[in-house]
Amino acid sequence: MYFAVLMILLHCPSLKAQDNVITINKVELTVPSPKVKNGKSIELTCIVDISKSASFQIQHAFSFYKDDSPLYNTTSEQDRARYKIFPARFADSGSYKCSVEASGKSKSSNDLVVQVKGLSQPKLTALKTEVTEGEVVTLRCEEPEEKPPFIFLFNKISPNQQLQAKKKQELKENFASVDFPVEEGDRILRFHCIVTVNSAVGFEKSEASNITLVTVVEPFSHPKLTSKSPWNVTEGDRIDIVCTTILARKYEIEILIQKDRRILNSTRGQNSLTYSAIATMEDNGNYTCKVELGRVSKTTSMNLVVEELFAKPILTPSLTDLDENQRLSLWCHINGSPKANVSIIKRPPKNGTLLKTSSNFTIQVQVNDTGSYVCRAEIKGIIKESNPVQITVYAPVSEPVLSVANLSTEMVLGETLMLRCQSMSGTPPINYTLFRGNRLIHTITVFNNTYAEFRDKQTKLNNLREYRCEASNRHAYAKRSSYKMNITVIAPVRNISFGSLPHGEVEDGGNINFLCIVGEGSLPINFRIFKENDQKPLFNESKMETRVLWQKESFSKQDAGKYFCEASNRARATVRSNLLTVKVILASWQKGFIALFVLAVIAIAASGFWWYWHKKEKGKHPSMEMSGSTAATNSTSEKQASGQNHYTEFYPGPGYIEDSENPVKSADENKGPDHESAEVEYTEVEVSTPDPYKAPVKKGTETVYSEIRKANNDSGENRHSRIEGSPDAT
Repeated sequence: MYFAVLMILLHCPSLKAQDNVITINKVELTVPSPKVKNGKSIELTCIVDISKSASFQIQHAFSFYKDDSPLYNTTSEQDRARYKIFPARFADSGSYKCSVEASGKSKSSNDLVVQVKGLSQPKLTALKTEVTEGEVVTLRCEEPEEKPPFIFLFNKISPNQQLQAKKKQELKENFASVDFPVEEGDRILRFHCIVTVNSAVGFEKSEASNITLVTVVEPFSHPKLTSKSPWNVTEGDRIDIVCTTILARKYEIEILIQKDRRILNSTRGQNSLTYSAIATMEDNGNYTCKVELGRVSKTTSMNLVVEELFAKPILTPSLTDLDENQRLSLWCHINGSPKANVSIIKRPPKNGTLLKTSSNFTIQVQVNDTGSYVCRAEIKGIIKESNPVQITVYAPVSEPVLSVANLSTEMVLGETLMLRCQSMSGTPPINYTLFRGNRLIHTITVFNNTYAEFRDKQTKLNNLREYRCEASNRHAYAKRSSYKMNITVIAPVRNISFGSLPHGEVEDGGNINFLCIVGEGSLPINFRIFKENDQKPLFNESKMETRVLWQKESFSKQDAGKYFCEASNRARATVRSNLLTVKVILASWQKGFIALFVLAVIAIAASGFWWYWHKKEKGKHPSMEMSGSTAATNSTSEKQASGQNHYTEFYPGPGYIEDSENPVKSADENKGPDHESAEVEYTEVEVSTPDPYKAPVKKGTETVYSEIRKANNDSGENRHSRIEGSPDAT
């Protein structure tokens, strides 16, 4: 009983704990609109739905996040919490979510994307609101309430509303600065800027910033260009051209007066400049005054017309190209025939040499009279010259010299011959012409005192080629020819072949003839014969022929190997033949000796074979030793043939000892001297053997050869008898 009460008391706290159980069903993040205009507010509301086991208060921990970064935290007993962003900027665009934690449990809402449309208006300021022409305007555009990266666009608004833009990107700062140069004619400058941003949530562009005004101060006025000369200016009149400007304050300005691209006069630190001159026809044209200060420049122009006082004189020659000692006449005249001081001048030198103060001039010319001639006329201090006339006096050419560039009169077929032709005297230009025989090859014109170089390729074989050259200039009678030069054309060695007789093989100790032939090549030709891997030639000779025959005597085995031939001539090109392999073979007497030896071996082998065959033929019948009486012979035959057929094979027993000469030894081999001295006799015996197994009895005829050898008295050999059976007998 006490145990039951104790268990109830212990269980009561757990029953109370089970009364405060919760579960988070849902967490939701809401916003009035996912798209918000820049400058408005973003109101985020996080709502939690919780189920509880009983009615009791719970503390909720709310956390707000932007792009997974903590944004705002709060606690409340309410089931919702709010977070407000005001004013909303483009940087506030992103992905939001919230999470709730209660009684040790937590849950997060889904992501909510909020986009802020537009950018706040940027602010534009100028470093200086008043500048001088030539300076720069420094502008600063900033977007203080937004976050980079930005692209800043600066605009200069001209009076006709055209825009001059500059762009700058800024990745870390929310401002940017640029410089605009002040150009000529700028008075009041207007600027504004626009900011754009491009990020993962989209592209946005701000409205234009405030307009900033900058005033331009002119440092000097536009220049004025005037002429103090009469309205109608004639050659010889004095001209004065004046350029003036007005300075706003003391500036170190520079003034220039120029005609075309040539500066006539200049000054620095003054407000006026004058150019003075005596008018000539060259003074006709456009004049410009230019005032500069730093990067600022202002210009003005005027045109000046000068009338001609007299025409340009004209110089007329009798001839322009003359031979030495010819007569030259020059006449100078002026259109309208005004009274003028006329002179004739020769150049060089640069300033000229006065020949005569007159309108005509005559001279018998020499080579040094070559030059440029002009006629000079002067009226009221105005000097004019005619166009120059070039006079050339020609000295006749001397006999030209023909030479070879490399100083050699021999040329290799296929190469290019270089010839030089030069006359040591004569007025250029000189025409040089090269002839091969009577054929004109080429003509070269030389404009200075040097040689003409000709190139002629040797493409055809001709032992001698005759060349000459001619030189001529504009002299009436000058044409000279050089002496004739003979050039020897050498054909290089080609198409070499190499052989031997006998071909490829020579008897040991015999002679061999090597033949080397070339297909073409100028003589003499140097022939050399080598053995492969030998530096020193075996044969070396120069021949006035295209072939050479060389005999090598006593050719031995040490001389066997590979040979080749080389040929060359004055063309300095060596050709080599293919390798020729020469082998050494046996001499005829060596072959005969070997043949006799082979025949002897064959004869010996044939004799042995015949002996073996003959002995084998004798073994077809049993042999027996003849003792001198027929009875003894029959007795022996019967013993051997007893109990067996004539065709039955004989196998010796275990007690049998084989003799090296006879398989069966006769018991009578040691008989008396009568047997030893007996001659060899052959006896034919007919033997009939009954067949115990078959009837009728067959009769066979067997020839028995009894060989009686006569012993040699000197050697003391005994007579031996051998009985040979059929070929199958043992």
